Amino acid sequence: MVSLHQGTDFNIDSLPLPRKAHHDWALFHEESPKNNYKLFHQPVITLFNYTATFSRHSHLPLTTQYLEGTEVLKSLRYLVPLQSKNHLRKSLAPLVYVQSDCDPPSDRDSYVRELMTYIEVDSYGECLRNKALPQQLNGPASMDAGDFYRILAQYKFILAFENAVCDDYVTEKFWRPLKLGVVPVYYGSPSIADWLPSNRSAILVSEFSHPRELASYIRQLDHDDRLYQAYIEWKLKGEISNQRLLTALRERKWGVQDIKQDNYIDAFECMVCTKVWDNIRLQEKQVSYLTGCCVERLMAVKDFLQCSFLFSASVRFTWIFSKTDFQSSMTRRGDISPVNVM
Repeated sequence: MVSLHQGTDFNIDSLPLPRKAHHDWALFHEESPKNNYKLFHQPVITLFNYTATFSRHSHLPLTTQYLEGTEVLKSLRYLVPLQSKNHLRKSLAPLVYVQSDCDPPSDRDSYVRELMTYIEVDSYGECLRNKALPQQLNGPASMDAGDFYRILAQYKFILAFENAVCDDYVTEKFWRPLKLGVVPVYYGSPSIADWLPSNRSAILVSEFSHPRELASYIRQLDHDDRLYQAYIEWKLKGEISNQRLLTALRERKWGVQDIKQDNYIDAFECMVCTKVWDNIRLQEKQVSYLTGCCVERLMAVKDFLQCSFLFSASVRFTWIFSKTDFQSSMTRRGDISPVNVM
């Protein structure tokens, strides 16, 4: 029997217990810890046999879930020439920030607020707003609108700050500026260097000790066309040199906004069904370990969802509550010893 769980809606108390030896549990969770902290607690994630998450260590990795393919990265459709951007600097800040979720685990607004004391930032959205979008572009549905893209494309730099700091958690906040020909100033995945189109395609906040230092570097690029151009040279030439990124896009079994390919949910369900069916056939043949073959029992790696919660004091208490709740519910049901679970 297979039990498939969607991460955002997952509730520990709803697990199908008692769990039999032949019961497989599968988890699909494309989001960050913000959507369900419990799943990033080791004793919980290791309950699952099959996983599809943003981590490259998942059985079906979704790391590139926000990237359609290499062509959108190479496309010059929205690119504004540097000469025009320099002219637009008379009315625009060098940096733009667009966020409406103002209390994520990464606490990104605190960093941006400090950065704004050292360099000008045009901030749209609900967080730290100092500039308004046209009325028709207000709301999440407009975030992929051509008119919204054209506004962002006028800027030299975009603050691309994730809502959580997790290895391989890379969202549209990173890919969008690359598509538009704008240099992302990135804060989020510690493993982001593994996913850059080229070695010099983004400015990484982690490489600067203080917002003041980052602001100074951005001003330097803003005033030196040659230095700035080096960050978009890969796009102008249409050259993506990162083989890990190219391989991940080429080998994934699903597509993004592509009717010719399965979506990642269908691909995960098919993968799980294939694995389970393979094991059933092995069991039917009564293949023993003496033959060199046996039933393959997969399990989530205990620490594959690597996330930092240094900025969010509330997370620790969320986990403590989840742990206590899980232990107490298991005790009430008498299905599993809570000592063995947590």
